[in-house]
Amino acid sequence: MPEAGSDPILDVVTIGRSSVDLYGNQIGSRLEDISSFAKSVGGCPANIAIGAARLGLRSALITGVGDEQVGGFIREQLAREGVVTDGVKIDRERLSGLVLLSVESDTSFPLLFYRENCADMALTEADIDPTLIASARAIVVTGTHFSRDGVAAAQFKAIEIARAAGRKVAFDIDYRPNLWGLAGHAAGDQRFIMSERVSEHLQTVLPHCDLIVGTEEEVLIAGGGDDVVAALRKIRSLSRATIVLKRGPMGCVVFTDAIPDDLDTGIVGKGFPIEVHNVLGAGDAFMAGFLRGWLRDEPIATAATWANACGAFAVSRLLCAPEYPTWEELNWFLDHGSSYHALRHDPVLNHIHWATTRRPQPEGLMALAIDHRIQFDAMADRAGVSRDRIADFKVLAVAAAAKVADGRPGFGMLLDETHGRDAMTAAATHPLWIGRPVELPTSRPLRFEFTQDIGGRLAEWPVTHTVKCLAFMSPQDDAALMSEQIEKLRTLYDAARANHLELLIEVISSKQAPLDDTTTATMLEAIYAAGIKPDWWKLEAQPTTDAWAAIETVIAGADPWCRGVVVLGLDAPAEELQAAFARAADIGIVKGFAVGRTIFNPCAEKWLRGEIDDDAAVADMAARFGDLVATWTSLRGNRAA
Repeated sequence: MPEAGSDPILDVVTIGRSSVDLYGNQIGSRLEDISSFAKSVGGCPANIAIGAARLGLRSALITGVGDEQVGGFIREQLAREGVVTDGVKIDRERLSGLVLLSVESDTSFPLLFYRENCADMALTEADIDPTLIASARAIVVTGTHFSRDGVAAAQFKAIEIARAAGRKVAFDIDYRPNLWGLAGHAAGDQRFIMSERVSEHLQTVLPHCDLIVGTEEEVLIAGGGDDVVAALRKIRSLSRATIVLKRGPMGCVVFTDAIPDDLDTGIVGKGFPIEVHNVLGAGDAFMAGFLRGWLRDEPIATAATWANACGAFAVSRLLCAPEYPTWEELNWFLDHGSSYHALRHDPVLNHIHWATTRRPQPEGLMALAIDHRIQFDAMADRAGVSRDRIADFKVLAVAAAAKVADGRPGFGMLLDETHGRDAMTAAATHPLWIGRPVELPTSRPLRFEFTQDIGGRLAEWPVTHTVKCLAFMSPQDDAALMSEQIEKLRTLYDAARANHLELLIEVISSKQAPLDDTTTATMLEAIYAAGIKPDWWKLEAQPTTDAWAAIETVIAGADPWCRGVVVLGLDAPAEELQAAFARAADIGIVKGFAVGRTIFNPCAEKWLRGEIDDDAAVADMAARFGDLVATWTSLRGNRAA
């Protein structure tokens, strides 16, 4: 265990509730009438840990989850957010907590807690790791976990360890009356019921705290009585902590010393008047923002401003933790503000939020593109075999890509729904990036395959799949055609974002006119001007390095969060591709390639005609794909050196 005064490794460890929250997608609906739900991690301490991590703090969570898929999601999402999960106990006897919620109006938010004997309420003193507690600058204890003896003892042990190690203790009062047994199951949204029993219990916590945070109702329950000033003074009589009073749309007021008669004479941070969409989880976002300032020794007014801003983001959006701002997003908002009363409609903030919270991906991408439909149909027809055989060949292509990747990150596949569904299943067993086309092959103007209700179709996709769309576009297109195609891409962009899917846009201009040094850059400018910011671009080989440099300049100016560009191959011979790679190797925004026919064409027709077997086809594709991988990594490595 670290000695008192030693340098902490973490900024904060939060303790208590964790759950999966299922939020009703239908706004303005009774919970009884909700037909679909959005899933996220929930629970006050889990939310705070995620919010703190997004703001750049090193956070950890102590909680309990079940040994099931819900618990698996909680653990995996915490890890994706950068939260240390060493203190997450896997309970093999109990289920993870679950919450159902809806937004009935801007003042009514029904929620049901499924927490009977749940995993996080089974924490004991034995689950509190002294080394983990002492490794953080502060711990956050939460009110709900003082409602039962076992979990209360666990939190008191954490407080004792923290104080002995010279660490700070923050207390989020987090008062839910029905979790204290004071209201029925249907009263999950009830915020205040007076209880001397609860007040007396919480007052045993207050003397140990350095920071106490609560709403007016939570201050009343912690201090006792029905007057906020009197309750604050009762808290002050028991604790020298900094007290933060959350006041909803009025922001907050902070007291570091005696409680004044006029609460407005406390330290007040800047407020942010915005539309209230959903208040659930806003206090947890607030706490994360305050911790960022408090633990980094910022002025109290600064910490309060950051807390208010984080709370504003949360109340303007639907979910809890997924909606909390990142440090980049918060700073953009503080520097530039927003012209939108409803922040969730601000396209700039939405893009920064998306780009800084999407799932982590490897820096580069080398993909075997085998999403071709028309070309394979023609090959099967020439070979005189059923088109059903194409699906089997694409499974072999996955085996070839997986053989080259050998478990390494940064490899992927482009696979289609027409012939590639079995291949998608096979690819899912490997750590391969998966992209899927949505365009109707060869369509110009662009049309979607299967249905034009692209949002409805994408709703069925796994969030780990990337939407890929090929558009044949040239700066020489007439205005009507250009407008129609860009509008179609905009529809796709909106649908991808609504379904939390990354988007790769492929642009081919050489079919309409020869490429020059400005052709592709000009097309990208037009697409960006329409507010379309794909995560990836897939672009044809450029004639010169200057053309690539122009592309990089456009992307850097329009979207510094773009993941990058991969080079497509068309059906170029390997020698031409190697030369194309060489022209792009110095360009930082080019992250790899997605090549298909150069790799599979030589063996596909032979295999379809029965001239080679499965093993030979896999070996041939793996050799060709491996050669391109070696060429790209060598060129990029040489440039980096």
